Amino acid sequence: AHTKILTRIVSNRKMPAKGLPESAITMLMHELSVMDSNNFIDNVGVGEREGRIYSPIVAQRVFHLAHGIGRSGDVMAEQPKACGSSLLARAAAIMSRDAMRISGMADIGRDVCVLPMATGMTLTMVLMSMRASWANARERDSVIWCRLDQKTCVKAATCAGLNIVVIEPRLCGDELITDVEAIEREIARLGERLVCVVTSTSCFAPRASDDVEAVAKLCEKTNTGHVINNAYGVQSRVICKKISKAWTVGRVDAVVQSTDKNFLVPVGGAIVCCGKRREDLVRAVSTSYPGRASASASIDLFITLLSMGEETWMRLLDEREDVYAYMASELAKVAEEEGERVLSTPGNPISMAMTLSCAKALGMQPTMFGSMLFSRCVSGTRVVAPGETKTVGGIEFEGFGASHSR
Repeated sequence: AHTKILTRIVSNRKMPAKGLPESAITMLMHELSVMDSNNFIDNVGVGEREGRIYSPIVAQRVFHLAHGIGRSGDVMAEQPKACGSSLLARAAAIMSRDAMRISGMADIGRDVCVLPMATGMTLTMVLMSMRASWANARERDSVIWCRLDQKTCVKAATCAGLNIVVIEPRLCGDELITDVEAIEREIARLGERLVCVVTSTSCFAPRASDDVEAVAKLCEKTNTGHVINNAYGVQSRVICKKISKAWTVGRVDAVVQSTDKNFLVPVGGAIVCCGKRREDLVRAVSTSYPGRASASASIDLFITLLSMGEETWMRLLDEREDVYAYMASELAKVAEEEGERVLSTPGNPISMAMTLSCAKALGMQPTMFGSMLFSRCVSGTRVVAPGETKTVGGIEFEGFGASHSR
């Protein structure tokens, strides 16, 4: 019965309609484990990498799946020593693709690459592969990046050996929106030096999600690469539909999203995908991965999506939208009571922001509010102190944290 579950996932290319019980998933994991050569009863491993594990605790943690995934030339290739791990990795990629399709990414390409690296390093891999895809790769040394004040975004490009041309967002009311005209000017100026444009869809308010549709159309017109950082955007149907529209009407070479921020698994994995029109870069990222890869990210994703099933995944998407609307409503009430206001950021369906003008009257640093919330077990908030200047990757950012200089 458990073998049939895997067969259905691979043949139908869909996650199960209903989640499986823990006992069924555990049994399936053990069946996959005995398909790897290190768990063969008569196996005699004489090489340097034969799936040896000293600690029983470690062995139990990974279900004795010790060989990893992929081969030295391709992280998505089947590993002869590890048929079980290879099948697991394939099923994890298939189910994650289906989950993103359910979230709104229509016409998502067939190839989806699950990498055992978080979003930042995966973006670095994507940018390096994007650069290598150009015939004059040696001359291509720059990326255009729509400013988003997270250090990872900058370091992803500098780690790939690329120069960053920062595009400041435009302030429109309370919201920071994409300056498409400025991107177009820089594309013309950089010419053959440009690797790609990097946009972001998930971000902290008051910055809005980038106008990926407009940028995709511009990149299509100018034959410019386009990479989307969708770190935690899979949870938003609005964002996923925008991405789907972008790769339908324009150019999108790759979309990168985190596994932990979207699928409730430990940190350490990311997914690279794209639309059906342009899948070359996803494949290039897979074949450029040096060496074999850890199976941990795929194992976590495989178990989690089997446990959820389509029904629970859709319910979680609905719940997040309901909770967002509730929090926005309640936060607005609290802000009004304190003489503050929640900023109007309709272009950001994930994050919200409110003013803290009371800090000055109280003689406090605004960042004290963040400390007070954390000491009360509220994590994940972010307080932006005006006027802070910070240098990241050799680039000086005025007003760091606000994604805007003013």
